[in-house]
Amino acid sequence: MNHAVEARNLIKRYRNFTAVDNISFDVVEGETFSILGENGAGKSTTMRMIACRSPLSGGSLKVGNFDVMKNGREIRSMIGIVPQENNLDPDLNVKENLLVYSRYFRLPKHSIDKRCDELLDFIRLSDKKDAKVDHLSGGMKRRLVIARALLHKPKILLLDEPTTGLDPNVRLEIWEKLEELRSVSKLTTILSTHYMDEAEKLSNRLVILSDGKIISDGVPREIIQSNVKKYALEIRGLNAAEASFNHPKIIMQKRGSTHIYFADSMEVLTPLLQRFAAKQPILRPSNLEDVFLQFVKN
Repeated sequence: MNHAVEARNLIKRYRNFTAVDNISFDVVEGETFSILGENGAGKSTTMRMIACRSPLSGGSLKVGNFDVMKNGREIRSMIGIVPQENNLDPDLNVKENLLVYSRYFRLPKHSIDKRCDELLDFIRLSDKKDAKVDHLSGGMKRRLVIARALLHKPKILLLDEPTTGLDPNVRLEIWEKLEELRSVSKLTTILSTHYMDEAEKLSNRLVILSDGKIISDGVPREIIQSNVKKYALEIRGLNAAEASFNHPKIIMQKRGSTHIYFADSMEVLTPLLQRFAAKQPILRPSNLEDVFLQFVKN
């Protein structure tokens, strides 16, 4: 098994503040790996270190067998970066944004025009190639930033909060393109996000960060089932007396006035479902947000 990224005891400090606190993880070549956590958890800091944009304070970090502290040029040539913000040039049209960016990688002139057209076709913006960036929707701009990151055919794609601030339908559109990208290439994708559903849907594996530390890691569904079981029953507006329920196969969480009961089968939750039918209970599969809130609570 070849690793695209190897992090060992990774630390990043800013004076007296530790943003990344002694974390270790591996990213396997060809997989989609997510770094999940709330704002300020250390996700973007970790991404900047992988991209050779922020020096380490401690530990070691290799990208494609290159040391980030020694081989920044080699690493930058093999990664594509999708930043949090759409830093496109508003004075250029869609295709010109790609053509100008290609000069950074000194791509051959005889092939770059074709490469731009291929990427515009892939992100479904061929009919917008002459449009100004300001005339694009938020989703179109995001797709263009992803296309720009793919220009030089990187081995690793870094996406830092790729769908923050986008409408739900646009987020689904971006997810579609990322899934398609994974299915048609062997590109390694590293995604940082605070959207639990995004990480769960897109990731082969992930780490969950909180206060700069890894609080869980592994395959999304396995993390969920090992921490909060398979199914969740949400019941709102219960008082403490109503919520009281002891069962060896049920775990309970309280979030404000909402109580959530977890079990490995729907049948175990059926008595509660019937008991609180008037409260309009919601029975659903457990998710990563349930896991995260359980860790934070603890």
